[in-house]
Amino acid sequence: MKKTIFALAFLTCLVASAQSTWKSDGAHSKVGFAITHLMISEVEGHFGEFDITATATDTFDEAEFTVDIKTTSVDTDNERRDNHLRSADFFDAEKYPSITFKSTGYEKTGDKTFKLTGDLTMHGVTKTVTMEGKVNGIITDQRSKKLKAGLKLTGTINRLDFGVGGDTPSLGDDVEMTINLEMAQQ
Repeated sequence: MKKTIFALAFLTCLVASAQSTWKSDGAHSKVGFAITHLMISEVEGHFGEFDITATATDTFDEAEFTVDIKTTSVDTDNERRDNHLRSADFFDAEKYPSITFKSTGYEKTGDKTFKLTGDLTMHGVTKTVTMEGKVNGIITDQRSKKLKAGLKLTGTINRLDFGVGGDTPSLGDDVEMTINLEMAQQ
């Protein structure tokens, strides 16, 4: 009995120690989006301020993510549009300064692909969303001697589900999210 308990405790320690914290490198990462405008074109943008942390193995399996995106940092290369997006008509950045995501599930779908499910909170509304993920590669950084991982997350959210913007024919309801990450193991 003691051997079984010891073995279980040892295995638990091995699994726990196999997980480490990873942080996004803001200079080499981007949280982007695209939405249809007037049913004929697509407008792209990104958020310039964000903090993304993951807990994962050295091969980036069983990853758990936490994300905090500053709504005031929205950038579509058009100051007038960006100010409108920050207003109460859309993100209401003064009242809701952050968009957050906390993963609740991870499913490996291929050698380098996975599905990430979690709770997305935007504009005071929380909904479960699923994103497709891909590990582009993992290397040892020559300067820091620490692991770095390149990832891409993609998914679609309906902005109306979160009360962002009104129901208008000039804007599409679906927003395509593309998050390119370079994560550094801590």
